[in-house]
Amino acid sequence: MTVLHQHNEKTDDNYDVIVIGSGPAGQKAAVQAAKLGQRVALIERDRYLGGACVHRGTIPSKTLRENAMRISHLRANAKLAQSNFALTDNFEMSILIDRLDDVLMAHDQFMERQIKRNHIERIHGRAAFVDEHHIEVTIHRQAPRTLCADKVIIATGSYPRTPDHIPIDHEHIYDSDSILSMLYLPKSLVVLGGGVIASEYASIFQALDVQVTMIDKYPTPLGFLDSDLTDKFVHAYEAMGGTWMGSCNVTKAYWDGQCVVTEIEGQEPIKSEKLLCAAGRLANVGDLALDKAGLSLNERGLISVDDKLQTQVPSIFAAGDVIGPPALASTSMEQGRRASCNALGKAVGDMGSLIPTGIYGIPELSAVGLNEKSAREQYGDIMIGKAVFEEIARGQISGIQDGMLKIICDGEGKKVLGVMIVGEGATELIHIGQMALLANADVDIFVESIFNFPTLAEAYRVAALGIIGQRGKKADSF
Repeated sequence: MTVLHQHNEKTDDNYDVIVIGSGPAGQKAAVQAAKLGQRVALIERDRYLGGACVHRGTIPSKTLRENAMRISHLRANAKLAQSNFALTDNFEMSILIDRLDDVLMAHDQFMERQIKRNHIERIHGRAAFVDEHHIEVTIHRQAPRTLCADKVIIATGSYPRTPDHIPIDHEHIYDSDSILSMLYLPKSLVVLGGGVIASEYASIFQALDVQVTMIDKYPTPLGFLDSDLTDKFVHAYEAMGGTWMGSCNVTKAYWDGQCVVTEIEGQEPIKSEKLLCAAGRLANVGDLALDKAGLSLNERGLISVDDKLQTQVPSIFAAGDVIGPPALASTSMEQGRRASCNALGKAVGDMGSLIPTGIYGIPELSAVGLNEKSAREQYGDIMIGKAVFEEIARGQISGIQDGMLKIICDGEGKKVLGVMIVGEGATELIHIGQMALLANADVDIFVESIFNFPTLAEAYRVAALGIIGQRGKKADSF
């Protein structure tokens, strides 16, 4: 029988804060708590720090994207080399993510050093609640440890949702965690889903000359973005040779011994070499025994928190994918930091709502602030200015054919409400618009500022001039 320590005793297994999970949210939560002078334990069940974001998600997919972009550029400039550039059959995936091990090792070493210099105890094991203050950690080939803490922060991330009719086998039919384990680049790939992960992988593999068919139940991918941006994304994807199939109901997918067959209601089955199911993600809490701590999941399968990231149990906080959207690495980091501050009573300002969304497809998409629909709902009349990258000198130099920057303003054409960008460099360019929104700057700031020439940032000036022109016509009409 395990004897539990009172949570205010000073023992080797007694901590001020226990953080479960070492992804973006958990890492920042642990470091922030340590910097506030607390004794912190960080529990991670994987061998390495960083969680799915580092080892199976964000960093691996962006490393693959980087090489896909290089190959696209080589193909586009094949005339310069007087060759017809193409990848060979059975091209090994390991070559396409050749730098991944180096990138991951560098990132892991950085996190290890950060954990050590902040005197955080890292514990490699599987955590489960005994009660709200006690956590049992199962450690390989060792006796379990029961840890105790005044505050606990759950940052265990998420895992891919698997529909019942899609039998994931990680050999022919993959999820977003296993897709990069393919040994060879397939000739054809079906991607189920139209969200961020599906759009990123579909466009990346299509850029690598895989014949990709993207299928979703919704009419357009990335439905939370304005249609003029998603139209450009789909146009670019289809221009590379990809197929988009919206408003489709997939009834079944299976490996028939020779290929993957995807059956669609009312349509002919689609055959492919591989299939990626990107049907969303669920909170990764299956082993935590949340009920013993007095916690339960909400109807969406997530942990509910208030604006302080506090759960229904006052001593337990949660951050990152485990609490749901926006489920961005950048947001998770800030949530983790704030969870520690709130748990320890350190004053922290309101978490800004102006968080940029970055989608690393080909082309990139990014947005901050209000989209058109939300802006019209809140402000009624609005003004919109657009700049297409084909009309910007840098866009022509770089050969960007499906790029656009859009600024959304209030009805007077003054207050900037949102910025949306599609095109290479979108995830970097968006921060200019973010700073303008944070500063409550009028759209005129983009005209009064001087941008380097030639740069894509000039698109801000072009789009702003479009709004100012509309403003002048509106004034003349009165």
